[in-house]
Amino acid sequence: MAMTPTLDGFLLTAGLGTRMGPLSQVLPKPAWTLRGKPLLRWGVDAMQAAGLNHLACNAHHLPERLKAAAEGAVEVCDEPLLLGSAGGLRHALGRAANPLAVWNGDALAEVPWATFMAEHQRRNAELSWLLVPHPGGPWNPVWLDHAGCLCPQGEGSQGPYHFTGAALWSSAALALLPEGPSDTKADILLRLRHHAGIVVEPFPWLDIGSPDHLIAAASQVAPDQEGRMAGCYIHPTAHPTGAFQRCVFGPGAQPPPGIHDANALWFERSGRQVRLSLDPGF
Repeated sequence: MAMTPTLDGFLLTAGLGTRMGPLSQVLPKPAWTLRGKPLLRWGVDAMQAAGLNHLACNAHHLPERLKAAAEGAVEVCDEPLLLGSAGGLRHALGRAANPLAVWNGDALAEVPWATFMAEHQRRNAELSWLLVPHPGGPWNPVWLDHAGCLCPQGEGSQGPYHFTGAALWSSAALALLPEGPSDTKADILLRLRHHAGIVVEPFPWLDIGSPDHLIAAASQVAPDQEGRMAGCYIHPTAHPTGAFQRCVFGPGAQPPPGIHDANALWFERSGRQVRLSLDPGF
């Protein structure tokens, strides 16, 4: 019988994609593409380039489409009941490397994994988050105490910082995971003796959290592919013609020729073209 490989890394990809609005009716967030490659694969390729070869991820929303996006490059663990920001790592129990590298699978970044892991080991931390100076915007700030440990919001003396989505979990931290759903801050950090916020210089990082983020990332990362129509996103299987503003063309989208449209999601379902508004309430 073949032995199950040790997992070097885990990508958290089981969210509902609420901020993506109607786009989550079509694909789970990590299955949307840039340069023809699913966001999930961007994270997998970056981790493997850092020597993290055996990877897994979790799937809850539209799991079959996430498995298709994985393209066999990463093990996909079904998660019928959402287990939260910590609980999803239960899929790695009993087979995780020490430490286990963890990444949020809906962002694009050039994570300095080697630097992060070296500092994590130097501090002998049980759990570490990779932080950068807070760039402003909607992300919750992270604060540290004088020793570089993670603190409740506003209680630390150092900060604010931004959590990039990269974390390192020791075997001791993983052993604290309770049955069922759990949250890293509420259920794990308070039970650890030594956790760390490791601050590095800002590095290329894109959050793909909303339709506008996806459109902006397409313009920046794939201007000749998904971003080739100004102010819009075009999936590799979509073929729009006409005049459009702030539109997302999902799998199989092919609006009627020559139309004008704005603030819309187009995609193909069961041989029919479907149009949904990108704006809530319309």
